[in-house]
Amino acid sequence: MGNMSRLSVVDEIFLRTHRGMGTPIALQGLWRTADRVPPELLQRVHSALRTGPLGRRVVRARVLGARPHWRANDSAYPLSPTERTLRADEVLGWADGLGFDLDPQFGPGWRLAAAALADGGSVVALTCSHALTDGRGLTIAVDRALSAIDDRRSPTGSARPDANASESMVPQSDWADAWRQWTTVLGGTARAVRGGIPKRPATTPSRTGTIAIYGAVLEIPAADWELAATARGGTTNTLFIYLIAQMLWDSGFGGPAITASVPVDTRTTTHVNNDMAMTEVTVTRADTPATLREKCRAAYEYRMSSPDGMPEEIVQLLPARAAHALTRGAGERDILCSNLGPLPSSLSHLGPHRCVGVAARAIHPGLVTPLPRTRLSAYLSRLGNTYTLALTSLDRERIESAAALGTLTEAALTGLDLPATYW
Repeated sequence: MGNMSRLSVVDEIFLRTHRGMGTPIALQGLWRTADRVPPELLQRVHSALRTGPLGRRVVRARVLGARPHWRANDSAYPLSPTERTLRADEVLGWADGLGFDLDPQFGPGWRLAAAALADGGSVVALTCSHALTDGRGLTIAVDRALSAIDDRRSPTGSARPDANASESMVPQSDWADAWRQWTTVLGGTARAVRGGIPKRPATTPSRTGTIAIYGAVLEIPAADWELAATARGGTTNTLFIYLIAQMLWDSGFGGPAITASVPVDTRTTTHVNNDMAMTEVTVTRADTPATLREKCRAAYEYRMSSPDGMPEEIVQLLPARAAHALTRGAGERDILCSNLGPLPSSLSHLGPHRCVGVAARAIHPGLVTPLPRTRLSAYLSRLGNTYTLALTSLDRERIESAAALGTLTEAALTGLDLPATYW
């Protein structure tokens, strides 16, 4: 893993949110199957995940300036079956409760849970602390686990290790890492100060109020999504951003523009880590999927960072609360549009069991006031011929219920001639 055995700036931001400094975030993958998935198969998936790249925890460095590092950790929460059979409209509420005791530092940072569905199928949920990985990294970890369970045993029947399941977690010495960090920060700071003292990073406005989180998951045929984008001169991604901005405006959001936070996958390998950057796109009421193409192209050339003008590694040399003050609200804008792109084909089955729905989203366990600036989060993924859109509303002022979120969604989709099937 090289330097990836050490936590990145983004890793540490998500580690601080776990401790209550910022908006807590856990990533979640959901699978719905057409028939019951037996516990024996789920246990095999659980074992593959436990010995894979999610099986790790944070260890603090002992030298001032050295970054925390990852250590392999094969302890895990046991597979969590739910005794009660769930109706379709209970799935998201059940899944919302699966992230509260994840601990990327002192305990397992992930959990695999399952429940029987009233329609005769099953729902399986993998929930993971964002400190362990980002959305693309989670899909890589799942791909490895699901691919492994079909080819896990040798001809003699003994378990065979998955060569791709684990990452090297041997860090360079704390002294060497501390030297690297101080050299990078002092050199970068000197260059920044030569041009004048950098301005204080802008703080992201937060909100107070009653916490209420509503979610929805819906599926749209890929052919319809792409036709809608092409017909309006846009791309699949600009149509996505346009749709979510339109939903927020339809909710009564005022102001001449909506700022969208857009994560960008920056990985060049298939490592399971937080390898992402954040950029922003400003959407006006006059924008269309076509006009957003140029805005998105320009935005990808500019990545949000904090503190302004200084090397980002400086926050890793500060105490947690000071680092939080410099990165508070990093990446938070009016809406979040996270496009995970195509998912691996291995996710379409759990062993021999066909998945009739696969969704990727994020949840916010233990969220307290002040609320984040983000009012509407959306996660888009594609598997086969289907796009899945997962929505999370954090704006009780304008979206007062799950039904209100559904109404907004339906109106925005209708305006774009997009048919949808709801979970």
